[in-house]
Amino acid sequence: MKHFTISTALALALTASPLMANERPGEGVTVRPVVQSYIEEFFQARVLYRALEDLGYTVAEPQEVTAQTAHLAVGTGDADFYPVHWNTLHDSFFQEAGGEAAMTKVGTMVEGALQGYLVDKASYDAGITDLGMLKDPEIAAKFDADGDGKADLAGCVPGWGCERVIEHQLTEFGLRDTVNHNQGEYNAIIADTIARQANGEPVLYYTWTPYWVSGALVPGQDVEWLSVPYTSLPDGATGETEFEGKNLGFALDSLRIVARNDFLEANPAAAKLFEVATIDINDISAQNKLIADGEDSSDAIDGHVAAWIESHQAEYDGWLEAARAAAN
Repeated sequence: MKHFTISTALALALTASPLMANERPGEGVTVRPVVQSYIEEFFQARVLYRALEDLGYTVAEPQEVTAQTAHLAVGTGDADFYPVHWNTLHDSFFQEAGGEAAMTKVGTMVEGALQGYLVDKASYDAGITDLGMLKDPEIAAKFDADGDGKADLAGCVPGWGCERVIEHQLTEFGLRDTVNHNQGEYNAIIADTIARQANGEPVLYYTWTPYWVSGALVPGQDVEWLSVPYTSLPDGATGETEFEGKNLGFALDSLRIVARNDFLEANPAAAKLFEVATIDINDISAQNKLIADGEDSSDAIDGHVAAWIESHQAEYDGWLEAARAAAN
């Protein structure tokens, strides 16, 4: 009986050791993320960082660059992964940075991302329902904010990817003579747009989801999405652009993780995490609203991450279990 007990204990110890070691399969590995210097994207990125750390990885301080440069950083080996890749919008960035020979699009972290043009509801109800209508100088002048007679479109920051679509469509739809594409610090531009809408002035702007703007200017209530004359995307891109019977002009999109092929091969736990991690788009929009309401410090965002994990603990733990199992 004594011999059986010792043998059994030894067998259990040998069986348990690999399992215990596998709790932190990333031990000793430093992961180098790259992100945009765009605070509203920090939340989903930091959820991933927390999961990587729980798997034993050390997460380096993220490089902060534009989306285009982020893809180049991964493609050239200056970073291991970029967590907020728009599958269609950023595909040209992906291809230009080396494509599948260097990188892989992993998982689908966020589904149902939208982009498009919107106007105030009063203008929409008065019959301005399609972007192409702004080719008419009289209609365009209704959205003139600076007195030059052209419509002022609150647009997209260069380097994000959306500016390529807008610039392409202004030419494609013959709007160059009647519409100004205002680019710069988006939050400043959209703050002015929101203020003008609150004063009852016509507004024309670009936005996307997930983002807090559609909580401040609610489609169907304060504003409406415009349709476009037909689908036309730059760089030969294709994609489904129709949402609820309306052609928004931008492909309905999903947010994925782009990671280096050699990193994924060497780190099956991280690869599996990237594959299975998902966050509901409404959770991101809600967190972005907290930022807009003043909870915009790094510590506050870490608090949002901790709160989200706590309220999705079983789901989060499932990610880690799958990642640990993949490391066997």
